[in-house]
Amino acid sequence: MSYISDQLNHTLDAFESDNLGEHYKGKVRETFSQGDKILMVTSDRVSAFDHVLGTIPFKGQILSEIANFWFEKTKDLVPNHIIDTPDPQVLVAKRAKTLPVEVIVRQYITGSLWREYSSGINGQYGFILPEGLKKDQKFDEPLLTPSTKAEYGLHDEPISRELIVNGLVEESVYAKAEGYALALFKAGQEWAAKQGLILVDTKYEFGIVDGELIVIDEIHTPDSSRYWVAKEYESRFKNDESQLMLDKENIRQWLIEKGFSGEGTPPELTDEIRTTLAESYVELYRTLTGKQFDPEVGDVKSRIVKNLESAGYTV
Repeated sequence: MSYISDQLNHTLDAFESDNLGEHYKGKVRETFSQGDKILMVTSDRVSAFDHVLGTIPFKGQILSEIANFWFEKTKDLVPNHIIDTPDPQVLVAKRAKTLPVEVIVRQYITGSLWREYSSGINGQYGFILPEGLKKDQKFDEPLLTPSTKAEYGLHDEPISRELIVNGLVEESVYAKAEGYALALFKAGQEWAAKQGLILVDTKYEFGIVDGELIVIDEIHTPDSSRYWVAKEYESRFKNDESQLMLDKENIRQWLIEKGFSGEGTPPELTDEIRTTLAESYVELYRTLTGKQFDPEVGDVKSRIVKNLESAGYTV
């Protein structure tokens, strides 16, 4: 994939405009408010452990195209916020009143849940996990492990359903969000299995537009979800080996190996790890969608400006 190395110096670190509306900068996305709509530009920034680390070639394009793939595939299952996609890294969406929690669905004990469990933390979601679980073990049924939705620069925190419905979200609304999350996760698992993948866990964000609950932000991207290669799972699990991953967990593991897990200053990303992560994202895109990834090497911001102006947006 020579085009990845060719793009290392042309990634999109930031996107600003005085004409697109009120600007909010998140960890990965630049969002512009335009009345009842928002315009979201997905940068190539990568974050882990609540730190922005640098950029990954084509990451923003792959995230956006996978999200759009899932929005289209699940639109008859759960209503979503998508209106238009004027550029591979830009999504125009309905402006929603966002629920102040993220609904996380897990089929396996891995990632942060395993790190908490193995260090003796249990019960933070309002239920107790049984003793004796192994890393990457599959649950009988998907678990809901919600978290608070923190402002940029702050940490999301585990929260129980009881606390959510007793002050943050009306119980009927949250129950509907839970149902939507489980339905989306089931659909994602079934499709991933057909492609030889396991959708391990994921997070969903929901909002309300004109009284209707909808899914917002993104669905089943390698930033919000874990994907494992299915044929490798059993043997690696039995042998206590790390799973073959096609998601952002690769960079979390790289950071942990470097001695960083959120405290202090993160190590600088090398071109090698940037390239490795880009390759895994491309491989996930190909495997998940069944399409070849056809990127345009060069200045991303210039392309976005050109496409937005062609679509009638003043940049």
